[in-house]
Order: sequence, then C-alpha cells, then structure tokens
Amino acid sequence: MIKVVLAEDMHIVRAAIVALLELEKDIEVVADVSSGDEILETVRTFRPDVAVIDIDLPGIDGITASRKLHEELPATRTLLLTSLGRPGTVRKALAAKVGGFIMKDAPPGELVNAIREVAAGRRYIDSQLAMSAWEDNGCPLTERELDVLGNVAKGASLEEIAAELFLSIGTVRNYLASAVTKLNARNRVDAIRIAEAADWL
Repeated sequence: MIKVVLAEDMHIVRAAIVALLELEKDIEVVADVSSGDEILETVRTFRPDVAVIDIDLPGIDGITASRKLHEELPATRTLLLTSLGRPGTVRKALAAKVGGFIMKDAPPGELVNAIREVAAGRRYIDSQLAMSAWEDNGCPLTERELDVLGNVAKGASLEEIAAELFLSIGTVRNYLASAVTKLNARNRVDAIRIAEAADWL
C-alpha cells in the first residue's frame, strides 16, 4: 500500500484529489493539510511513502517544503503539483530533489501513475514541463544583476542597494542597465516583470 500525504490549500481541489486516490486499491491518503507549515510535522507523524504537494501554498511554499523533506525525511518522496509550468520553477524543483512534477490539469490517471512512479523511487516529470525546461536557455543575468534587480523589485532605492551590496551607486546603476538590456526590457519595471515571469527572482 502506498501511503500519501496531500498538501493543497484549495478545499475543493484537495477533496477531489483525496476522492480520486481513494478509488485506487494500492493508494491510501493518510492525511491532508492546507498549508506548507503543516507538511513537515504531518510527514513526521504519518511517515508516508509520497507527499503530494501544491507548489503555491500559504506558509512554506511547495519547493521549500520538498527541500526540507528531502533533508530531514528522505524516505518520503515528493510529487509537486503546479498550475504554472515555468522552466525556472521546474529547475528549482529538480534542484530541491523532488521525486516528481506534474501539472494540475493533467488527466486523473496521470496523477495516479506519477504517485506510483515516485513511490517506486523513479522520477516523474510531466513531458511538457520537461521539454520547456530542456529548451529554455536559462537566466542570462549574472548573480550581481539578479541581486540588484531583486532589490529594486522589493522597492529598495539605488542608495540602499549600494549600501547593502557594498557597491557604488554608479555600479548599481550599471548592473541595472545591463539587466534591462540583456532582458530586452523597456525599463526596470519591465525587466522585473520578465524576470519574475521566468522565475529568476
């Protein structure tokens, strides 16, 4: 029997997934939670084979929860659910050592199959997600450019960024201009939008 813990904040979706999995003779949902903050303690209590986790949860997000589970309770494998299949998100999930990654709009049978694959120790990545991550060229920005752009996105002034990163204001301006140029953005706001959509920030 494959024991599953489910983490999904939308009550109707969570109930539908539980009902779907209860139809399977070899899968048992031992617990379900609605926030990322509940995942670790629930997994410690129930010791499931697979934790099925929505990527966008209140509290700890799905990727962070998966990383913590891998570090603390590696016997429980993780399968992430997402409604947005961005290449950057797929790479972050793989870096967090998730066992699988599947779209929420996948056919029900695919979710069941993914749980079985992950429980057996194999990786399961939705084919469309895998292809988009494979074809994506990655982030063109340097770590410093991302630091500067990320701080601008948080509302920090150039002076504040310069002080935090131990740079001159002119250097911060240069990094920002370089980021805007590399992303073919119209301005810094557009650059932030592009970087966030690609999941680089």
